[in-house]
Amino acid sequence: MNLFLDTHVLLWWLDDSPHLSDAERKAIADSGNLILVSAAVIWEMRIKQALGKLEISADFYSVIKDQGFEILSITADHAYAAGGLPMHHRDPFDRMLIAQARLEKLCIITRDTIFTRYDVSVFAR
Repeated sequence: MNLFLDTHVLLWWLDDSPHLSDAERKAIADSGNLILVSAAVIWEMRIKQALGKLEISADFYSVIKDQGFEILSITADHAYAAGGLPMHHRDPFDRMLIAQARLEKLCIITRDTIFTRYDVSVFAR
């Protein structure tokens, strides 16, 4: 299965947070699954870090890469698709994740219930 991590899920994974369900934790840890992280997630984390809204280690990008996750770049096709989504979700980072998941046929692990308003696969915890 190709799983796509929302920002909060990635942070929970890195923190070994109890917020992750057993099913989510097992799916992310399963070496048979491809785990992807969007460049938009990295971008969002850096912006929140710069604004003082998120405290993460200076080498967090290395930590993410060391997890063995694949980083999904943002393409012009992703940007175009994000712009055409219905305005159920106003967060531009989440809109990008939705567009990427739809185009790349990925299953998103998120707790954001607004994602279910879109034609996108959301991981059932």
